[in-house]
Amino acid sequence: MRNMCCSKIRAYLKRLKPRVPLGRSYSSLPGLVGNDIKSLRSVISPPIAKIRNIGIMAHIDAGKTTTTERILYYSGYTRSLGDVDDGDTVTDFMAQERERGITIQSAAVTFDWKGYRVNLIDTPGHVDFTLEVERCLRVLDGAVAVFDASAGVEAQTVTVWRQADKHKIPRICFLNKMDKTGASFKYAVESIREKLKAKPLLLQLPLGEGKAFKGVVDVVSKEKLLWNRQSEDGKDFERKPLLEMSDAELLKETTEARNDLIEQVADLDDEFADLVLGEFSENFDLLPAEKLQTAIHRVTLAQTAVPVLCGSALKNKGVQPLLDAITMYLPSPEERNYEFLQWYKDDLCALAFKVLHDKQRGPLVFLRIYSGIIKPQSAIYNINGNCTERISRLLLPFADQHIEIPSLTAGNIALTVGLKHTATGDTIVSSKSSALAAARRAEREGEKKHRQNNEAERLLLAGVEIPEPVFFCTIEPPSVARQPDLDYALKCLQREDPSLKVKLDPDSGQTVLCGMGELHIEIIHDRIKREYGLETYLGPLQVAYRETILNAVHATDTLDRTVGDKRHLVTVELEVKPIETSSVVPVIKYAASVSEDLPKVSQEAVENGIHSACLQGPLLGSPIQDVAITLHSLVIHPGTSTTMISACVSRCVQKALKKADKQVLEPLMNLEVTVTRDYLSPVLADLAQRRGTIQEIQTRQENKIVIGFVPLAEIMGYSTVLRTLTSGSATFALELCNYQAMNPQDQTTLLSRRSGLTQVL
Repeated sequence: MRNMCCSKIRAYLKRLKPRVPLGRSYSSLPGLVGNDIKSLRSVISPPIAKIRNIGIMAHIDAGKTTTTERILYYSGYTRSLGDVDDGDTVTDFMAQERERGITIQSAAVTFDWKGYRVNLIDTPGHVDFTLEVERCLRVLDGAVAVFDASAGVEAQTVTVWRQADKHKIPRICFLNKMDKTGASFKYAVESIREKLKAKPLLLQLPLGEGKAFKGVVDVVSKEKLLWNRQSEDGKDFERKPLLEMSDAELLKETTEARNDLIEQVADLDDEFADLVLGEFSENFDLLPAEKLQTAIHRVTLAQTAVPVLCGSALKNKGVQPLLDAITMYLPSPEERNYEFLQWYKDDLCALAFKVLHDKQRGPLVFLRIYSGIIKPQSAIYNINGNCTERISRLLLPFADQHIEIPSLTAGNIALTVGLKHTATGDTIVSSKSSALAAARRAEREGEKKHRQNNEAERLLLAGVEIPEPVFFCTIEPPSVARQPDLDYALKCLQREDPSLKVKLDPDSGQTVLCGMGELHIEIIHDRIKREYGLETYLGPLQVAYRETILNAVHATDTLDRTVGDKRHLVTVELEVKPIETSSVVPVIKYAASVSEDLPKVSQEAVENGIHSACLQGPLLGSPIQDVAITLHSLVIHPGTSTTMISACVSRCVQKALKKADKQVLEPLMNLEVTVTRDYLSPVLADLAQRRGTIQEIQTRQENKIVIGFVPLAEIMGYSTVLRTLTSGSATFALELCNYQAMNPQDQTTLLSRRSGLTQVL
C-alpha cells in the first residue's frame, strides 16, 4: 500500500513537470520527504485545531504577492525566491499577471508550518477585482492585512478592511516595506487607528527604519530578532534577549511598550484582567509570554483589536515571525462560529467559492468544507442548482499545480474535478434528503426563536454578493462562424468570474460585455485571445448609467388577445413614484383591495412584469432604480395566462415611465490621488475640468493625497493623463461611491450624443 501511494504521487509529479515555470525549483509537496512519505491521513487531514485558512489582503502594490512568496519559501514549499518584477512568483501564474506585475485572480496554496496546516489565498488589490477578495473572504477564518509602511492605510485597504468587517474575520496587520525610504512605523500605526477605527496591539517594534532597518524587537518576549546581513535569503536570523548592559535604551522602550500592551489587552479581556490584577499587579515583567499570547489570541478572535507586526518581505526580514503569529493568533475553523452548521450535524456542507476552467480537466471548483468528509467518486447535491453531480477527482490546491488526494475533512479547502453545473456561491451537501433534513431542523429552531422560515433558508444558502458592473462595451468575433466559440469562451469566463456580465442587445443583436472597470474588460479581452484563440473586436467603452423618475404618475392598460379559441383579457391600473432611499430593484406595493384576493401565481406574474419593465428605461434603455410601484387594480378574465398578465403589467409600467419627468443617474467614483507637492496644481486643475469635487487634501510624508469624487464618464483613460501630468510619479485609486443625478446640461448633451445629433469624439 505504502509503495503504491509513493508511485502514484511520483507519477502525478511527472505529469505536472511541464507546468512548473522555468527558473523555479519546487520543494517536495506536503507528505513527500525525499523518497519517503508520511501517513497520508496525517498529512491530508490534520487535526482541525491545527488548520489555518487565511487570506492576504491589501491595497495594490503593498507587497501581498511578495509576502506570500516569502512565506512559501520559508515553509519549504519552494526552493528559490520568486520576484514579482521577474514574473516568476508561484501565486501570480497567469500570463497577464506576470506581464503587469499585479494579482488578478486569487490563488490558493497549501503548506505546513511548525506542525500547522495553512491554506493561504493571495487576493488582488485592484478595485476592478474586488469580487475576488469578497468571495475569498467569505470562506476564510482569518486574514493578514499588508500595509506599505511609507503610505499607511490607502484607498483599497479601507475597502478590503470593510469587506473583512462584513464577514467578521479576525485579522493581523503586517507593516511591510520597513526598508523603504520614508517608511514610518509610528505613522502607519496611527493611520490604522484613525482611518480603520481599529485598536492596534504593537507586538513588534522596528530596529531602524528605511535603509537603516535591520530587524525587529519582539515586545511580548522582550527579544530582538536580527537577520544576518550575509544571508541572501533571510533564513538565518538570531533571537537575542534584550540586556540592560548592551541595550539599555531599547530595553526601556520595549518594557514600556510591553506594559502598554498588557494594559490594552487587560482592558479588552476580562479573564486576562483578573490574572494581571491578581498575581502580577506588582510587576508586569513576571507575566509569562504564553499567558499574554493566549489573551492576544482571544482578543483577536473577538475582533476588538488587531495585532501589528512589521518587516520587509522583499528584503526577507520579519516573515518567519509573521508565520508564527498566523498560527498563534488567527483562529482554527472550529473557533469560528458558523450558525448554519448546527442544521447539518456531521453531514457534508461545503461552499463553492471559485471556479476555474482547465483545458484538460474541465471546470475546477474550489470548495470550503464546513462539515463532513468529501471523497472522489462520490455524488453531491447542489442546493442552489437543485441538481446532483459526481466528483470525479479530489485535489489539494498549489497555485497552478495540484496533488490528488483520497479524502478531505471539515475545515479544509479542496479542489474538485467533475462538477459541471456548480457555480460561485453554491451550497454543496451530500444529498437532497440531507438538505431537507437540515431545512427541517432550521425551521424547528426558527419556530422556537420566532423567526421566519425564509431566515432559516438564508442561513442554508449563504452565498457571495456580486457587485453591479459599471462599464460595458460590445464584443464581436472575427467572423460569424466563430460566434459559437465566442459564446462558449464567455460562458466559461462568466462562470469563473461572476462580476462579468454578458447580455445580448435586443436592437442590434450584438453581444455586450459588462465589467467592473477598464482593466477588468481589458483582461477579459486578453484572456479570450490567449486561452481560447479568438481575435475579438471590442467596441468603445460605455458607462453603465441608470435612470429614475422625478414625479408620481398613474397609468392604466388593457391587453385583450385571442390565441386559438382562448381569450386573454387583463386590465391594470398602477402608480409609479420616486422614493428617497436608494433601491436598485423597484419597491412593489399592493392596494388593500388587490392584495386580499390576488392568487400567488398572479402575484408572481405581476412582479415579473414590473421587473422586466424596469430593466430598460425610456431615456437610454438603462435600468430604472429608486422607484416604488403600487398596483391599484387588476382585473383578469378567467383562463388568462400568466404570460399575458406579465406582458400587460410590463407595458403599463413602461407607459407610466414615459409620462413621468425622467432623470439620468451616473456612477460617481471615490477618487484618491497620491501626488508630490510639485505636481499638485496641474492635477487639481485637470480634476476641475473633469467635473471633479475635491473633499480634502491630506499630507502623507512627502506626498499630498487628493481625496474627492469624480463622475466615471470623465475618468476614462485617466491613468495615461495622470502619468503625463506628473512625469509618472503619481498614483490613483478608484472605487464606486453611488449613482447621482446628472445636471440638466450634461444630461441633454449625453442624450443628444446617444441619438447621434452630435459627433462623438
